[in-house]
Amino acid sequence: MPFPLTLSFQGKQSPSFRFLRIERLKRRDSIREIFKRGKIVTCSGAKLFFVRNGLSYNRIVFTFARKYGNAVNRNRARRVGREAYRHIRNELTGGYDLVLLVYPGKDSFARRMEQVRILFSKAGLFYGN
Repeated sequence: MPFPLTLSFQGKQSPSFRFLRIERLKRRDSIREIFKRGKIVTCSGAKLFFVRNGLSYNRIVFTFARKYGNAVNRNRARRVGREAYRHIRNELTGGYDLVLLVYPGKDSFARRMEQVRILFSKAGLFYGN
């Protein structure tokens, strides 16, 4: 089932492209649990850990390999990753906790978008897979 959140604008319903607070994983113990018992798919420059969460929506966190550069590099990579996820979120099945682990490299939007599509495709999380 596609992502269920919608926004209402002048009485019309449209899919929400906002990255909402309920979609974020923040607790350290939750993230560690996903690393410990989650399934893993990889591509060049990134890994995706995922596990069912029993909810109707996905929750995600973007994390980085050690020595990923300074805070400016990490924050830019996090923004680019969030934007890539936001663009494909409505095509994904719901009900998963996700950790996207990114390795140092070029952090262009096109490259991150390609990585995210490959990872979610390998994981079978696109709606209709």
